[in-house]
Amino acid sequence: MELMSEEKKPTAAVMTAWASRCLMKQGATPDVAQSMAEHLVAGDLLGFRTHGLLRLRYNLQALQRGQTKPAGEPELVQGRAAIELWDADLLSGLYVVPKAVKRAIAMARVCGTGTVVIRRTQHVAALAVYLEQAVDAGMLIQMMCSTPAQEVVAPYGAKSACFSPNPFALGVPTESAPILLDMSLSMTAAGKVRTALAENKQLPYAALITAEGDYSCDPATFVAEPASVLASLGGKELGYKGTGLNLFSELWTLALSDYGRKDAAPADADANTVWLQVVDPTAVAEQGAFERQASALVEALKNTQPIDPQQPVRVPGAGALATRARQLTHGIEYSAATWRQLEWCADFCDEPLPTAANAQ
Repeated sequence: MELMSEEKKPTAAVMTAWASRCLMKQGATPDVAQSMAEHLVAGDLLGFRTHGLLRLRYNLQALQRGQTKPAGEPELVQGRAAIELWDADLLSGLYVVPKAVKRAIAMARVCGTGTVVIRRTQHVAALAVYLEQAVDAGMLIQMMCSTPAQEVVAPYGAKSACFSPNPFALGVPTESAPILLDMSLSMTAAGKVRTALAENKQLPYAALITAEGDYSCDPATFVAEPASVLASLGGKELGYKGTGLNLFSELWTLALSDYGRKDAAPADADANTVWLQVVDPTAVAEQGAFERQASALVEALKNTQPIDPQQPVRVPGAGALATRARQLTHGIEYSAATWRQLEWCADFCDEPLPTAANAQ
């Protein structure tokens, strides 16, 4: 990946302010625009390149076309003491999900746990960017997400799709750095296939199933006619495990929200359904007990003997946190391809990108 030159690396604050101005020019209110910009830049900082400001163009166009509501609040459909169903009515997930995490934390403080299911929220981007909100409150959090208007992941043994590329994430407090996991339940995410196509590269493993039923590394098959589909996690040999996980994800999101694929309207596009649950460990153990146990598990993982001594076993999230620390110090490392997309956004909104002189 070709990175931009050192003198052009902008700070997170500069890029957040610029993206927020762009979003407001397409009608988003200041609070909605600020939350959207912050969480897209947070994805870049953690290294989730396909779900950072690379998605700004989509968000700007969705606002312009009326596919994303520029203002408002999600509707509480129904709920009980520790669980609620929200309808976001096409508000951005970048704005709605942080509110849902906050609400789940509040429920967990009273009930020990809190769950919020959100339907019809426009694309949430990287689940990882919402985890630390709960972790910083001393809570465990797990999240799942699906897209009812999208079918692009095949179940094991099939060459046609019935799932979306459903991500799963969890955040866990320890006595030191948190555990942060964000993974797709398909072999790869659609954004990574498109990135490989744009960079004229093959995928590192056979993550696609062609219309003929062959497993492929070629991203060009994803835009062919007929197009290939994504394989479930586990691929050719163990994809039945990924199929089970995808079914689990869609039962907990689409079925539980009572808004499935037959209900989704064409205008939903990339709108997501999200299930998130927060647990307060002090509901079942003394203060600090969970963190001690979690830290012991982390140490056991790190103390295992690596196959390659040059590649020690890593704790989920360690690489992302290191990437963020580096970029907070030295600026965000945008690829040339991503910067070209941001230049398109700048022209679209008549909002000039930060230059070398003001990027820092």
